[in-house]
Amino acid sequence: MSNYKGTREAFAQAMLELAGQDDRVMFVSADSLKAMRATAFMEQFPEQYIEVGIAEQNSVGVAAGLASCGLIPFVGTYGGFITMRAGEQVRTFVAYPGLNVKLIGINGGVFCGEKEGVTHQFFEDLGIVRSIPGITVIVPADAHQMYHAVKAAAAIPGPVYIRAGSGREHVVYDADTPFELGKIRILKEFGTDVAVLANGFILNRVLEAAQIAAEQGIRVTVADVATLKPLDTEGIAALLEACGTAVTIEDHNIIGGLADAVAKVSTERQPVRIERVGLQDIFPSSGAAEEVLDYYGMSVADIVKAIQRAYHNK
Repeated sequence: MSNYKGTREAFAQAMLELAGQDDRVMFVSADSLKAMRATAFMEQFPEQYIEVGIAEQNSVGVAAGLASCGLIPFVGTYGGFITMRAGEQVRTFVAYPGLNVKLIGINGGVFCGEKEGVTHQFFEDLGIVRSIPGITVIVPADAHQMYHAVKAAAAIPGPVYIRAGSGREHVVYDADTPFELGKIRILKEFGTDVAVLANGFILNRVLEAAQIAAEQGIRVTVADVATLKPLDTEGIAALLEACGTAVTIEDHNIIGGLADAVAKVSTERQPVRIERVGLQDIFPSSGAAEEVLDYYGMSVADIVKAIQRAYHNK
């Protein structure tokens, strides 16, 4: 494995390797072959590729049929098209019977919808799939983790949703760092003044903010919550107990995603004050990716301020 431009290319590379090892692996495209960077897959494994055209609901239905015959289908297209346009198909024909369908949703978050605007910025996707029983939900931090997450998804039975990006993702992990399904990973441990829990393509900003906070005398522990469901309840509860206060950061609506998941653990296991950094239940505008995050309260400075509030209100 080499360094990839982004999570889409990492997905495509993992799929090439999986298909070469197992002829049950299929890729179902909803006119999304190029968007998923999967042209090489079609060329090398034409019998393991199905194109349904601009018909996302049909792509999920076809994948359900393939899975019911013992195959391992991956559906790849824009995250909102999977979770909203084909939401009923995901719920009723994949999740309800517990079929072995893997769903890869690209353009996750406002960071990834630079040119397309709100129709292609998907900041509700994780909340939607998290609310459907039986779906594993994975939010890789970068291309390297995406590659390993696709491999991990193929190895477990049942429905999986993996959030991918647009190609603008910053590298956070070394290429050979494995993906550990169902567990949080401590990325940086300055101390236990504040627990900082985040996931996805904003983690590079979180690490920068943690460094700044440390220089200001607030020593945090940063955890990557890459598996949103099933949640590592034990790991999160232990971190909340150790730190006594927390900040969550996510490129997603603060309703339905990581903040709510951590808050549930807190109320049930370890009550602490939680500051929530993310999209504040509004529809964003499009623009330059980094500038959009800054504008909507997810800048490095905003994260530092949230850490300061959590610390001083501890």
